[in-house]
Amino acid sequence: MCPVCWYVLSVLSTLTLTPEFGAKLFAPLSPQPRTASLLLLFILQVALAVALNLRTFLRLQPHSNGKVCLNLPNIGVKRAWDVARLQLQDTSFLEQGNAAAPTPEQVEKLKEVAGFPEDGANPECLAVLAFLYLYLSICRKQRALPSLDITVWSQLPTGAGLGSSAAYSVCMATALLTACEEIPNPRKDGESASRWTGEDLELINKWAFQGERMIHGNPSGVDNAVSTWGGVVRFQQGKISSLKRPPALRILLTNTKVPRSTKALVASVQSRLLKFPEIVSPLLTSINAISLECERMLGEMEAAPAPEHYLVLEELIDMNQHHLNALGVGHASLDQLCQVTMAHGLHSKLTGAGGGGCGITLLRPDLEQPEVEATKQALTDCGFDCWETSIGAPGISVHSAASLDAPVRQALDGL
Repeated sequence: MCPVCWYVLSVLSTLTLTPEFGAKLFAPLSPQPRTASLLLLFILQVALAVALNLRTFLRLQPHSNGKVCLNLPNIGVKRAWDVARLQLQDTSFLEQGNAAAPTPEQVEKLKEVAGFPEDGANPECLAVLAFLYLYLSICRKQRALPSLDITVWSQLPTGAGLGSSAAYSVCMATALLTACEEIPNPRKDGESASRWTGEDLELINKWAFQGERMIHGNPSGVDNAVSTWGGVVRFQQGKISSLKRPPALRILLTNTKVPRSTKALVASVQSRLLKFPEIVSPLLTSINAISLECERMLGEMEAAPAPEHYLVLEELIDMNQHHLNALGVGHASLDQLCQVTMAHGLHSKLTGAGGGGCGITLLRPDLEQPEVEATKQALTDCGFDCWETSIGAPGISVHSAASLDAPVRQALDGL
């Protein structure tokens, strides 16, 4: 057991993202959504997931009080278990190899350990089950289960389709693997932040994916991959690969606070495709072309971003939003968001599955800050929540406490 206290910082999902936090910028139609990082493109054929610089933080403190404590202030969870009692639990059901997919039987047994009813499936319950699965699976090789105090706090809104669960899973997997010395703590004395090797990130990502499975059942794996590696991840036909980092793009992330059902929206698109195949199929083909053009444009911008590149991205955003409306995944609140930002000369589109939820607005580098503030105020006046941030941030990192901003330290220490 590694006797240190450290902070872990994750870049989600998947926009995702949220390691970190995420949002889908172009066409989200996968039957397994939930992006823990800024998803620039999410369609049936090609997705580019880009890490969004709103982060999830985990503080782990080893101690010797014989308890493992979990604090999740964003969702009001504070639980503690007696390590000796957990040690006596029959965990043989976890003996199915490293980072194996949790089975329904495992989920039910974990509910018994947690004291949840069989039908317990709310977000708070699922977050606790994901923790217990990772804690018991990763730490069971130790002579004794470790006594730990773990706090996870996120800048991401939960339940908005932004990959907050993937950021949570990546943070948790990294913390437990490091505490149990399955991977080394990469931070040296005097360093403010460090990252793990590629080999270690592979192991982190595998375990984080199992945490996502506990929460979502059958996730795509995009969200946790973006939170782990950061930068840009390409997803096509079930295959995930890391790309070079994009230029630093500034954005507004806006939450309309309109609830939506991803399952219902996906079913609606599938129904429309079956009803009007000769109309909807070309729409999906066109959306795929928009994704590929965006990928090409980001590649050009890496070397030398130019104003012309932003003009093209704005055109792609507008075309993509119109296509998504034609598919039936728009919403009046998202139309209002696009109209408000267009009045300020900016271009926006929905994220995630649509039907409400969040939207993305691209901020050109020549945009003056007073105009950004005016746009944010106009969106706030609509009853929306709005954040100014950037994309392409690094993935999971370990930080010294002194390097964290005061609001983050206060959030983690004042619980």
